[in-house]
Amino acid sequence: MELCHLDNGFKIDSKCLTQLMKEKNLHLLQDLEGIDGVVSALQTNNQRGIDDDGDNIARRLEAFGSNTYKKPPSKSLFHFMWQAAKDLTIVILLGCAALSLGFGIKQHGLKEGWYDGGSIFVAVFLIVVVSAFSDYRQSKQFRKLSKASEDIPIDVVRGGRRRQISNLDIVVGDVVFLKIGDQVPADGLFLRGHSLRVDESSMTGESEHVEVNGSLNPFLFSGTKVVDGYGELLVASVGMNSTWGEMMSLISRDTSDQQTPLQARLSKLTPLMAKIGLGVAFLVFVVLVARYFTGNTKNKSEFGKFEGNKTKIDDVVNAAVDMVAVAVIIVVIAIPEGFPLAVTLTLAYSMKKMMADQALVRRLSACETMGCATVICTDKTGTLTLNEMKVTKFWLGQESVEDDAGYSSISDCLLDLIREGVAFNTTGSVYRPSSGSGFEFSGSPTEKAILSWATLKLHMDMEKLKKQCVIQHVEVFNSHKKRSGVLMRRKDDNTTHVHWKGAAEMILEICSSYYDASGVTKDLNDDERLKFEEIIQGMAASSLRCIAFAHKQVQNKHINDEKYEKLEESSLILLGLVGLKDPCRPGVREAVEACQLAGVQVKMITGDNVFTAKAIASECGILRPLQEVKDAVVEGIEFRNFTPEQRMQKVDGIHVMARSSPFDKLLMVQCLKQKGNVVAVTGDGTNDAPALKEADIGLSMGIQGTEVAKESSDIVILDDNFATLVTVLRWGRGVYANIQKFVQFQLTINVATLVVNFVAAASAGEVPLTAVQLLWVNLIMDTMAALALATDKPTKELMEKPPVGQTDPVITNIMWRNLLPQALFQIVVLLVLQFKGRSIFGVSDKVNNTLIFNVFVFCQVFNELNSRDMERINIFKGSQGNRLFWGILVVTIAVQVVMVELLNKFADTERLSWGQWGACIGIAAISWPISWVFKFIPVPAKPIFSYLKRDSKRELEQLAEAKSP
Repeated sequence: MELCHLDNGFKIDSKCLTQLMKEKNLHLLQDLEGIDGVVSALQTNNQRGIDDDGDNIARRLEAFGSNTYKKPPSKSLFHFMWQAAKDLTIVILLGCAALSLGFGIKQHGLKEGWYDGGSIFVAVFLIVVVSAFSDYRQSKQFRKLSKASEDIPIDVVRGGRRRQISNLDIVVGDVVFLKIGDQVPADGLFLRGHSLRVDESSMTGESEHVEVNGSLNPFLFSGTKVVDGYGELLVASVGMNSTWGEMMSLISRDTSDQQTPLQARLSKLTPLMAKIGLGVAFLVFVVLVARYFTGNTKNKSEFGKFEGNKTKIDDVVNAAVDMVAVAVIIVVIAIPEGFPLAVTLTLAYSMKKMMADQALVRRLSACETMGCATVICTDKTGTLTLNEMKVTKFWLGQESVEDDAGYSSISDCLLDLIREGVAFNTTGSVYRPSSGSGFEFSGSPTEKAILSWATLKLHMDMEKLKKQCVIQHVEVFNSHKKRSGVLMRRKDDNTTHVHWKGAAEMILEICSSYYDASGVTKDLNDDERLKFEEIIQGMAASSLRCIAFAHKQVQNKHINDEKYEKLEESSLILLGLVGLKDPCRPGVREAVEACQLAGVQVKMITGDNVFTAKAIASECGILRPLQEVKDAVVEGIEFRNFTPEQRMQKVDGIHVMARSSPFDKLLMVQCLKQKGNVVAVTGDGTNDAPALKEADIGLSMGIQGTEVAKESSDIVILDDNFATLVTVLRWGRGVYANIQKFVQFQLTINVATLVVNFVAAASAGEVPLTAVQLLWVNLIMDTMAALALATDKPTKELMEKPPVGQTDPVITNIMWRNLLPQALFQIVVLLVLQFKGRSIFGVSDKVNNTLIFNVFVFCQVFNELNSRDMERINIFKGSQGNRLFWGILVVTIAVQVVMVELLNKFADTERLSWGQWGACIGIAAISWPISWVFKFIPVPAKPIFSYLKRDSKRELEQLAEAKSP
């Protein structure tokens, strides 16, 4: 004890506890008088836990710290501004702005000469700030979501009462309950438990599971996962004092840097657009230089007029700099750098909204992949049903016990056996406050229902029973055997008994006799067994989950729990059957129908028997009344025993798989994926992890799901509700739809800008828009349009279409139909204004250039509205709820008015009359009727370019045939 010192009233300090845990120091533990000595030093109780009062918890926090760890500082706004400023095109533009500023001041003096270069500086600064601010907001959003995923509910006992708290709130001295699938929340010591094994690969890299017990290895470490058994942990080190906390403080998990599949696909468009932009910019630059030095530019043009020796060298350099700036900005506009931003924005927006709808997205790509889902494989319990179990049927022998009189007639000997079977073969607990305000049950819904029934109907006293008996060995619930067992010894007569509990037909298989209501043992011959099977099937057909209890007295012998491997599981006596009702969730039938309407098949995979599975599937709408059940419903073992060819042939027609194991679920996912399906799978258990990882989208359950399942999943359904899956599906489709809107809008501007600038430069020796004006259009096109179009809520119509294929082109035939007429309209209007605008409106060159700029910007405003819906004529439907969209349109128009009417020097514009404003808006508004007319034109569903590929393939085949002799 000399190694440890008093710490805030405790007889042990955090340094000593950290040394004990990190070194796995058994000698130090012995010096501390073992685990009981540590319990005493920490002023806790290994049965009741710590006192649940604020002062006690505050004292522990002060002495030992909180269960949080230091994280790397979040990236500041200036970091994102610096990243944006390092972009090559921005650097070139800043260089051009600096040269333009220098030559302008030299030529015209500071008062007049700063406008051109200064305007470009201001425009570039705005683009950098807006882009950086957008990235900064998304970074904060991702960090917030990451924090939510780290908040894990765990079971502790405080003041003798079992309760659930956040893992961030546990303190040193807490007693924590651990079961299969849990992540150990802090470093600590093993108090009690059975068959506890943990996976320490996250800490040591070793894949072999480690056994934890009270004698040889009582050390449990945060971050490790329970793979077998259950136990209770005394928390010894938390937060930065724990091994996991120390490790996690060095790791920065920045999910915002992940590239999603859609971003990867869109990024393939960027090099193509960049090459086209570079080509056009180079041609424009060459034409401008050629026309300038041959004297074919006007005096009043942006670049001035070259007059041989009369022209000053400063004017020549200034003109060259302006030409370079225009060429660079054409490249900037041509490169769709807004694509990644739009994807990030729409994903972040969707993630935020999905969080409000009870879905926590752990991996960004899952949002968009869910939009492509063709099959959803769902669990039954808690997902399709409420997971609110209640015992509604009890069979003793072949008699149903219905009322209190029936219960009171059961023999005392038989009652004692059933009570023992419930009290000791459970991972749940019963707590009765001293005030006597009723019982509190904890554990899984099944455990709580059985404990509640035994306590209230059979008058079971769990605390009294625990004092009368000793548990010698536990075999925890096994998803393959679908049962759990316990070996216990009675203290009064020193007899040893085995109790099993589990799926009724599984327990029935290992029984050779049964008790009737009077407690008489009867043989379980074939006829009697058949009667029990009919009882089980009858309960299952009523949507009841059937659980059976069995018992056997075994020979008394000394048992070492660490070495004892197998409980007796033959020639048992059936104690009784209970039927648990778990009603379907309200609205689940409508949710299933919504999936089916959206072209997504729903398959139910459950551990329940065939009859229960059929009843629930029919109730939920997964099985139709007239549907052929023979091929639509299979058992896991039947599916497993199919040949690979049979599985591939039948898998699409299977709607329900009953009595399935996690391996069967994995096998089904693999078969569905091989057939080209995009598969979403729900799972809650540790053994579901392989299927969750194998699926295209793994969906774990937030309430019933283990930490292992959540770690393996892409999305956590926080309320365990199937209807939330439909919400996730709708948002996934919304991501695709919003990105397509933005792509359509941006490509329209790209095509129009490149063609207009090239034609104008080649024919007139000048471009219609200045560098600052082009930068403003780029800002509208990239950041602001991304914000406006990427934040639309998904429409109902999205759920009436088939899923989007993962290999389908992002730019569809419908998008080509919409964008080409708009681009052509803008090209025609701008070129007419460029060459005939002065005579049509009777204005000067400067006013005409302002008209061109104004019309171009308003074309984008109207086209932004057109892009809201690619198929619907009424583009305003549903837009009332998107305030951000209307806000951005208002800001765009307001800034445009300011640039034209007030910032004439900055934007190189002239003020316009009311009539000219009306003409600009009127010309731009023509894009609406054009959009309406073209939306009536039908287009083939198959991508246009696929026909070209098919024709070229056919030509190659014909050529090969011609060459062959």
